[in-house]
Amino acid sequence: MKVTVVGAGNVGATCADVLAYREIANEIVLVDIKEGIAEGKALDIWQKAPIDLYDSRTVGSTNDYTKTAGSEVVVITSGLPRKPGMSRDDLINTNAGIVKSVTENVIKHSPNAIIIVVSNPLDVMTYQAHLTSKLPRTKVFGMAGILDTARYRAFLAEALNISPKDIQAMLLGGHGDTMVPLPRYTTVAGIPVTELIDSNKLNAILERTKVGGGELVKLMGTSAWYAPGSAAAQMVEAIVRDQRRVFPVCAQLDGEYGIKDCYLGVPVILGKNGIEKFIELDLNNDEKALLEASRKAVREVMDVLDKLG
Repeated sequence: MKVTVVGAGNVGATCADVLAYREIANEIVLVDIKEGIAEGKALDIWQKAPIDLYDSRTVGSTNDYTKTAGSEVVVITSGLPRKPGMSRDDLINTNAGIVKSVTENVIKHSPNAIIIVVSNPLDVMTYQAHLTSKLPRTKVFGMAGILDTARYRAFLAEALNISPKDIQAMLLGGHGDTMVPLPRYTTVAGIPVTELIDSNKLNAILERTKVGGGELVKLMGTSAWYAPGSAAAQMVEAIVRDQRRVFPVCAQLDGEYGIKDCYLGVPVILGKNGIEKFIELDLNNDEKALLEASRKAVREVMDVLDKLG
């Protein structure tokens, strides 16, 4: 069992570390374009195996995709952060080129791999990977909803002074400001969250969740990595171990929720074949309106990619 993580930055390295620590694959290959980075981080993770007591072998590679051959799952974290003076279109063009190149190399050596995209802007980078790979939509999807719901659940646990283990939640839509919160699908040990917290506090938590990534950037001057890396690893685990977990993931919709040809976060069942089933929730009118607004925002960014060619 082999899993590849492309991009040995903070998110990719965290993902590889979690995969190794939880022994989700026999071999984890970390790939990066920068000389020695992937090899060094893979070696560091391997050297703590005797301390944390795991057997998963981590291997690093500088842009040599032959080492990734036969991977069952590939996580793509590659891409550049938006820099001062860089327009949205510039960022999309730059990262789309990176994701396209990575996907081509991945498919060349692991044609049957399931691809999980973490690169930003996430919805449109998932679109790019899907276009390039030409794989079924069930085998190319993005990590966003697990991270967003984790932030939501963490904030709720803090507000309620309870364990986050008992909180279940669901969010739809694009990753970021246009995400669609679903308070009526949020429970604490089966109890509707609306019975445990007043609406003003809940709405404040939902708004904080929408800008959760930005909050961390303001604090650290860079984007998050522990939670995103762990979220991607959780998706890999569900696939490798055929757990059939219900997670919100960014995927191409083909009629679900009345939407076609758009990449949005929706609940699915994840198993050995990737997306085993799309779950269509019965949304009320307000939720439908929010999802439509999210669709328009994501479609606008997808159109930028289409125009860039």
